[in-house]
Order: sequence, then structure tokens, then C-alpha cells
Amino acid sequence: MSLIAAEKTATGKNATDKNAAENETATERPAPASNHRGAGLGVLLALLATVVWSGSFVATRDMADSIPPVQAVFWRWIIALLAVAPFAARPLWRQRALIRRHLGFVALASLFGVALYNTLVHQAGLTTSAGNMGMIMAASPVIMAGYARLGGERLGARRLLGLLTAVLGVLLLVGKGSPTSDFTPGDLWMFAAALSFATYSALLKRKPAELDGLAFLLTTFVLGALMLAPAYAISLTVQGGFPVTAGTVGPLLYVGVFSSAVAFFAWNRAIALIGAARAGVVYYLQPVCVALLSALLLGERLGLAGAGCMVLILGGVALSSARQRGR
Repeated sequence: MSLIAAEKTATGKNATDKNAAENETATERPAPASNHRGAGLGVLLALLATVVWSGSFVATRDMADSIPPVQAVFWRWIIALLAVAPFAARPLWRQRALIRRHLGFVALASLFGVALYNTLVHQAGLTTSAGNMGMIMAASPVIMAGYARLGGERLGARRLLGLLTAVLGVLLLVGKGSPTSDFTPGDLWMFAAALSFATYSALLKRKPAELDGLAFLLTTFVLGALMLAPAYAISLTVQGGFPVTAGTVGPLLYVGVFSSAVAFFAWNRAIALIGAARAGVVYYLQPVCVALLSALLLGERLGLAGAGCMVLILGGVALSSARQRGR
């Protein structure tokens, strides 16, 4: 018995020494490269979503004269959920109990990110230009950073400086060289949309880690469409339907498949990897993308002042996105 006890004691001591050595090695070991790759992927996904959403403002403005806003948004999400369902139906069914447990959170995300945000964007498209829509939406990263700060996240001097630089560039771009501008009703609708989108992005930080991204996405699409259904029925009764032509179906397919299914999945994943505040900095590229698309598709000239504003925006994004040394 004493020999067995001694062997157990020695075995336990060896295991303890081994664990201590492993802990010491882990402490000295540098951060894994996968963290850096994850951050890089997060930035790329945020950039993908930003570029796709930039094109959606052109499509939304194009639909404004032919499709009532609520009807456009409703069909946008019907198309989006049909596009996502083949990939998300199985994880959604597998996690149905988890989704029921967090239904309040998912419904809140659906309200701000699906139903409210996009309705405000389409409403804004009635009385403002696609360029202004994209530029004003660049206000949302400021709100995201504010939410992050309220949540206890330290932004750091470099990120704050980059944030302020990008804000100045956006203000000058909207004001055509002046930090002030006369806003139309559509511009004010877009500011409300920016607040709604920033709130949605802040909510994503609280998404349960075990909740599958595709299952979450499909659930928000379904709930968002259900929230919009009563308003859609009223709009259909009062305003009538819209003509089904290539000019209406084409933009709807773009905003439904790319701007909704693809871009929202990329944005949600980006926030999971790099956080809402850092993803919001990448979102500052949207005015640049919108301006370039407007020049390419609509023949609008940017001008020297606009080019200078873009330099400020790009510089601010680069400064805020750079990783701090030792992090």
C-alpha cells in the first residue's frame, strides 16, 4: 500500500510540474498568428459589406420613384430570407430552443437592423440623393464608437484621432467644402437610419456566442418581414402595388440578395471578429465608395475639394484601423 501511495504521489508531483511548465510556456508564448488573421479577415468582411451597401443606395434611390418604401423593404427581406434559407434552415432548426430562449434579443436586433433601418433608408430615398444617403450614413461609426465607450471599451488616442479626422472629411464632403449644410427631409431620415444601424451594430456585441450566425441571420430576416407585414398591407391598400418590370425587379434582387443576405452576414461576422467600433471605422469608406459609384454610373464629377475630403476619410480610416504596438 505504501509503495502504491508513493507512486501516486510521484505521479501527481510530475503532473503538477508539467502543468506549471506548460503554464509558464503559455505565458511567454506570443499571441497566436490566428488572432492577426482573424482581425484581417474582419476588416475585409467589413469592407465587403460597406462596398455592397454603397451600391444599395444607388439601387434604393432608383426604386424610390416606382416602388413605395414599405413595399420595397418588405420584398427586400422576402428575397433575402429566400436566399439565405437553403444554407440557414438546418442550423436554425437545430438551434430552435436556443433562439426561443433569446427571442427578445433577436427581435430587438430585427427591429433596428431589418425593419426600422431599411424603412428609414427607403423613405430617405424619396427626397435626397444617393450620394447624400451614403455620406450621412457615415455618421453611424461615431455612434458605434460612443456605444463602445459607454460599454467600457477604450478607444485609444490613435483611434480617436483617426475617428475625428474621418468625421471632418465626412462633414466637409456633405457640406461641399463647408462643415455646415442645408439638410432636406430625406437627409434627416438618413440621420435616423444611421442611429438605427449603429444601435443594431452595438446589439451584435451581445449576441450569444453559441448562436450560429446563419441561424441568427435567417431569424432576423423572418421577424423583420413579419414586423413589416402590417405596414405592407396598409401600403398595398392605400397606394396600390408596383409594376413588375426589369427596372423594379433588378434593384430588388440586388438589395435582397447582395445588400441584405451577403452584406449582413459579412457585417455580423466582421463585428464578431473585430468589434463594432473598429468595423465602424471601415464603414467610413462608404462615402468614398458612393462617390466613386456615382461618378461611374451617374457621371457626377467629384472635384478637387471632394478628392481632398476623401483623403481625410481614408487617412482617418487607416489611422484608426492600425493595430497598436504590443496589442
